[in-house]
Amino acid sequence: MSTDPATRTLLLGIARGAITAAVRGEAAAPPGDAPILREERGAFVTLMHMQRLRGCIGRVVPDGPLSIMLPEVAVLAATEDPRFARVSPLELDALHIEISLLTVPALLADASLIEIGRHGLMVTLGARRGLLLPQVATEYAWGAEEFLAQTCVKAMLPADAWKRDGATVHTFETEIIEEDATR
Repeated sequence: MSTDPATRTLLLGIARGAITAAVRGEAAAPPGDAPILREERGAFVTLMHMQRLRGCIGRVVPDGPLSIMLPEVAVLAATEDPRFARVSPLELDALHIEISLLTVPALLADASLIEIGRHGLMVTLGARRGLLLPQVATEYAWGAEEFLAQTCVKAMLPADAWKRDGATVHTFETEIIEEDATR
């Protein structure tokens, strides 16, 4: 999966416009129409401020087209990530936006098939589910087992929960679309 520069610019503009409008208490402009906006696919929006995580929310399983879901998750990343206070208007200019478009998750049959930097992971056991994007394992230089363990921890499960009966592990890939580093 690979988007062209115009589509990347469109998606980033939609995310930034939705965040800016929400933070300022204004109505967001409609996203317009483009073929990608009619697609139903998982997406995450990650916000960085001063090179530090400022919010990250998304959906693995889409519940509608990107035209609706992308602005929703962008606003949620800025206003509802429970780890952070709402983004303030003063932070907007220094906010760096990264969008991760997901492929459909695939059941992992063997942990040795995990490719660090290519695969994201989702571990589910009972009502708990943890997900980490592919770039997280690369950022922390984790191997496959540590990546699995940290995905379990994210789900508030024991680190070895992925090995337990009833646990499922899915992999997915992402296309990362991000603003220029000059922001």
